[in-house]
Amino acid sequence: MKKLVLFLSLALLLVLGAGCDAGDAEDVGDDETTDVEAVENDDRSFDFTLAHFFPAGHPAEVDLVQGWAEELNEASGGRIEITSYPGETLLEANDTYSGVVAGTADIGLSAFFYTRGRFPILEAFELPGIVYKDSYTASKVAWEGIKELQPVEVQDTELMFVLATGPGDLFTTSPVRNLEDLQGMKIRAAGLSADTLPLLGATPEAMPQPDAYEAIQRGLVDGNLAPVEVLKGWRHAEVTDYLTRTPFLYNAVFFVTMNQEKWDGLPSEIQDLFLEVNERFFEEAAAGLWDAQNEEALEWAVEETGQEIIELDNAETELWIERVIPIQEDFVTKMNELGHDGAVILETVRNLAEEYQ
Repeated sequence: MKKLVLFLSLALLLVLGAGCDAGDAEDVGDDETTDVEAVENDDRSFDFTLAHFFPAGHPAEVDLVQGWAEELNEASGGRIEITSYPGETLLEANDTYSGVVAGTADIGLSAFFYTRGRFPILEAFELPGIVYKDSYTASKVAWEGIKELQPVEVQDTELMFVLATGPGDLFTTSPVRNLEDLQGMKIRAAGLSADTLPLLGATPEAMPQPDAYEAIQRGLVDGNLAPVEVLKGWRHAEVTDYLTRTPFLYNAVFFVTMNQEKWDGLPSEIQDLFLEVNERFFEEAAAGLWDAQNEEALEWAVEETGQEIIELDNAETELWIERVIPIQEDFVTKMNELGHDGAVILETVRNLAEEYQ
């Protein structure tokens, strides 16, 4: 009888224990289901700050930043909100990338060349001697090239996309019809242009675009090397009289990038939404942004301020290009010294430029 009672007691304990385990398992399952549903039905809003140096009325703010923000907001059902801080009100142009890394701004828009030496591989997309017919071509080359090369120097943020100005021209207070006219002229420059201009006989004066108007107006410099859009967007046609076409001399690449920690903290569905919108917006709006600006600015400069357009003949063009080829050779050497294959990087850019040309 005692053995029977002991056996029945043990059996009862085992049954009760199994019931508890089943109950616990059921509770865990319910919790997991709830967590999954919470992620799938996440209706949180995601707010971002965006810093850049362009004026509030510039197409880079009106069409690029606000256009991108609106598409993201619409695609997310109002969950993504981007607050823009134009005109260096949050970060200065040359501090934008590092400010995004540090988290001062969640997103930044600026030019790679404002922090010379910080992005050595990306200088390949701004080398002189490579002709870009327009900003769409230059943007496609830069974005596809970055995807192919995967430069380590931009792995500390999450690149949304890049875009380029395409060809830049000389805007001057006196005419430049040949190399002789350029000798000794002080030209506002940024990035690789600081190395390019001395090979042509000019003196580069490094400064950000917001400072160039006053510098030309006060006679501190004789002109600017920049995309045509600055004639209207920055009103440089008011302080210069001549435009010399130099599509082989200049290309500037801009980035739109996000703080890496901010990106990593986003739900995968929000990340996927960003990636989808980014590619569509790049193709439909960002890549050719400067083309529309350049066309409008040139028309305004000629009709409203009497800007004279100067075209170099073929022989003069070849002479200028021959002078700047050493910049490409120096680039390859520098890349090799840094442990990269400079020839491969340069060839990648040349091939893409030819493909998209």
